[in-house]
Amino acid sequence: MNIKQAKQEITNTLRAYLTRDELGNYLIPSVRQRPVLLMGPPGIGKTQIMEQIAAETGVGLVAYTITHHTRQSAIGLPFIEKRTYGGEEFSVTEYTMSEILASVYRLMERTGIKEGILFLDEINCVSETLAPMMLQFLQCKTFGNQRLPEGWLIVAAGNPPEYNKSVRDFDVVTLDRVKRIDVAEDFAVWKEYAYRKGLHGAVISYLDIKKDNFYRIENTADGLQFATARGWEDLSELIFAYEKLGLRVDREVVGQYIQLPRVAKDFANYLELYYKYQKTYHVEDILSGTWQAITVSELRAAPFDEKLSVMGLVLSRLAESAATVRRQDVLVTALHAALTEFRDRVAEAEPAAVLGQLVWKRQEAMKRAKEAGQLTKEDRDLRQRELNALEEYCQRLRREDLTAPAEAMDAVRAWFGGEVERRKTLAAETGQRFDHAFRFLEQTFGQGQELVVFVTEVTAGYDTSWFVENFGCDAYFRHNRELLFDDTRHRIREEIAAAKAAEKEETTHA
Repeated sequence: MNIKQAKQEITNTLRAYLTRDELGNYLIPSVRQRPVLLMGPPGIGKTQIMEQIAAETGVGLVAYTITHHTRQSAIGLPFIEKRTYGGEEFSVTEYTMSEILASVYRLMERTGIKEGILFLDEINCVSETLAPMMLQFLQCKTFGNQRLPEGWLIVAAGNPPEYNKSVRDFDVVTLDRVKRIDVAEDFAVWKEYAYRKGLHGAVISYLDIKKDNFYRIENTADGLQFATARGWEDLSELIFAYEKLGLRVDREVVGQYIQLPRVAKDFANYLELYYKYQKTYHVEDILSGTWQAITVSELRAAPFDEKLSVMGLVLSRLAESAATVRRQDVLVTALHAALTEFRDRVAEAEPAAVLGQLVWKRQEAMKRAKEAGQLTKEDRDLRQRELNALEEYCQRLRREDLTAPAEAMDAVRAWFGGEVERRKTLAAETGQRFDHAFRFLEQTFGQGQELVVFVTEVTAGYDTSWFVENFGCDAYFRHNRELLFDDTRHRIREEIAAAKAAEKEETTHA
């Protein structure tokens, strides 16, 4: 299955394991809660889906790359304990708690979260001395004499032997005690993720054109050469940073992430064209509605790959604008909830103190969620923006000496109104950019296949589709209806043709 399907299956498994019966016991007893063994090529997102599952289900997450551990850190250190058996005293070996299990208990104590996921990466690359202990852990959920607490799902990930010479095979006894999920790379699923994460437009549009270069691992005379999903994502982050610093991403830089020389060279060349198209076709002019007639004629006459690249540039800018609106919308929603609570409590004490208490509560909640592994980078950023806004309101209340509940509430309501107005302004500006983009493409391509591609990509994009759904876009809806009508008409024609063929077949046999 692909990584998206694997994520859903692990989520379903977690929910099943955490379901309790009418007496409060786990519906599936702990002994029958098999660890999940997630096997697949490197760099396809096995670790990231663990973070997403924890964030979406509200459970804790403790993650370890098991190759970083020794036998002592995994199982604990031995010590001698005195025990009495049958009236006679014996010296027996006990073990200190495993570092891995201690991390689970520490998370539970700090956050109050009692259920979660223990993720062990590179499980089949452990050292020879650690291998028996890891197999015991998968089979019995114990390290030495220490047991993993109930309510914790073990997910172990590994790479097939063709990708790593250090892997060791699991025996039948172990495999018969795990729930194995085999994962394969899937560009369509990754593209959806890339849109959601806001990866660089050049990376997305290049791979859309050269899908075969998305994931490749080749054995050559010069050794193993590869391009992976992880490599593309990390390269995307670097491109953003280099652009901000005014630095150039050349072939050598690309090759440090995409370690398949011909693909690295091809993408480096494409990136140069991407920047060239950005200047040649004046993408910002397109989105502001001030394009020149020469831009229309040049793009209309361009090769199809060039058209796709320019549309990728336009989509990337639209996605950035839509993401800004979405983040502002999330901020406004979070602030509204906080200020509703402030309104209900403002008479309890001095207003700045009440608001300060709300800020503290949210800081503590953010700290717990971060320690539990439940926050993505975007979640952290959005929560921090909320905290910054509330802290600013608190400071302004003190500076302006607003101590009466009514006047404090009026002031905070006015400051919050500024955020609401900013959302409105950003949405209006982004809506205009969408309208200009569609007008330009209609003028350039008429009702050609390029518009079909563009509408499809707007629909696939996380932020662009969110914006259209929440703020509308007449041109999008018009083209989407036409596209759906064409799809329906095509499907009906296929069904009629199939029915006629079946009828002809029956007549022939009769």
